[in-house]
Amino acid sequence: MPQPPKRPHPATAKPPAAKGQLHPRNRHQGRYDFPKLIQGSPELARFVITNPYGKESIDFADPEAVKVFNRALLRQFYGIRHWDIPAGYLCPPIPGRADYLHGLADLLADGNGGQVPRGKGIQALDIGVGANCIYPLIGHSEYGWHFTGADIDGTALGSARAIVQSNQLDSAIDLRQQAQPKNIFKGLIAPGERFDLTLCNPPFHSSLEEATRGSQRKWKNLGKLDPKRKLPVLNFGGQGAELWCEGGEAGFLQRMVDESVQFKEQVLWFSSLVSKGGNLPGMEARLRRSDAVEIRTREMAQGQKQSRFVAWTFLDAARREAWRKERWG
Repeated sequence: MPQPPKRPHPATAKPPAAKGQLHPRNRHQGRYDFPKLIQGSPELARFVITNPYGKESIDFADPEAVKVFNRALLRQFYGIRHWDIPAGYLCPPIPGRADYLHGLADLLADGNGGQVPRGKGIQALDIGVGANCIYPLIGHSEYGWHFTGADIDGTALGSARAIVQSNQLDSAIDLRQQAQPKNIFKGLIAPGERFDLTLCNPPFHSSLEEATRGSQRKWKNLGKLDPKRKLPVLNFGGQGAELWCEGGEAGFLQRMVDESVQFKEQVLWFSSLVSKGGNLPGMEARLRRSDAVEIRTREMAQGQKQSRFVAWTFLDAARREAWRKERWG
């Protein structure tokens, strides 16, 4: 099994990062050391450019450059030796994905005397694992947690499975296909099965047309819309189920909350990213109506991009402590 590079990594949870900053345990602080990245991944050299500020970077409008950059980051920071995704599938920004996992680790630490619980005894369920398998790869490397990744897309699961197998992570990451596309937890969590965490990056848009318009606005805002240059229709790629669903992000979150009630005894903490801040009030109101015992919202930031995740539980403090003693020792 590949081992990530040895580096300081405190077991005690730290306070959340200040506004606009990555989590204190996030390995992606500051500017990237491109010479070091290239040393570990020589193929990155041909994609490095000098940005308008005179700094080394890559062209984030080039899907192949983004993929090779991600591969180099995973190798240097997390010990992932083999990583690839099919053309057109979502290639996620790694620092932001790592922040979500560190925030979830803090959530578990709050109920564990400030210590982040580690090891394969912690069971995490990734809803929409995607072709990139990014959350299980980072979460297992950082904390040793065991992941179950689920998706409705067979091609995406095939890609994730190839990543898992080529890195000899079969004992750390399981993969499942959700046979009913409109379901989230139903048909996925087996009777008697328990998870300490669920996590999800839900589809953002309500249609392909909306997703395309949103991507075009992003290119224009970044000053990259050049009529002489052929740009990808969707930044960072993405297939239909990764980008849009009926009702968009708000609709998906509503269904997730409603289904979570049916599995409230089997999951310690449910969670999801919420990209649109305007969707928070409706989600939190629905959770209160569903009798969630506790709701946590944590803001996150990567550069100018603002996001957050919401976590909720149906177990009171006494039952959460009993869960911890039984499962974590």
